[in-house]
Amino acid sequence: MKTLEGVEWAAHACAVLAGLAPGASLNATALAGFHELPPAYMAKHLQALVRAGVLSASRGGGGGYRLARPAREISLWDVQAAIEGPGPSFRCQDIRRQGPCAGCASPDIPCDIARAFHAAEAAYRAQLMTVSIAEIAKQVGDKYGPEGRAKFGDWARENGASPLKGRRTTS
Repeated sequence: MKTLEGVEWAAHACAVLAGLAPGASLNATALAGFHELPPAYMAKHLQALVRAGVLSASRGGGGGYRLARPAREISLWDVQAAIEGPGPSFRCQDIRRQGPCAGCASPDIPCDIARAFHAAEAAYRAQLMTVSIAEIAKQVGDKYGPEGRAKFGDWARENGASPLKGRRTTS
């Protein structure tokens, strides 16, 4: 399955936000800057996350984006569905009804190719639903250790947000 780069960007933005203190927020420019991404394109994805209820946004000097619910309640599937839409990625055109064998297949029997793709997609979605943004943030924090967490904390403070204390940090 091919996933749009916006899904990756959005997942990283959510992981960054998971590393902040409760109620802390960051603007789109800061979130884009963390990974040196174009701010306008990042803002587009952040708005999709807001529409999907993954993030909330506020305006003004202290405004920005924050997770709309606890990071443990936001899955990678939530992020992907917000960016790419919740519909299936495989759309059967039922071309088996064309050509020399067009009348051979019963219209009541699902296409075997479509069934295989739908089963694979269901497994993919189910797996993404088991991985929370909190897990991702913790794994990244553990991987980068105290030095990485300290660098993240400095960056968050420079960008007007308070990082969480302890082991949690971001991507």
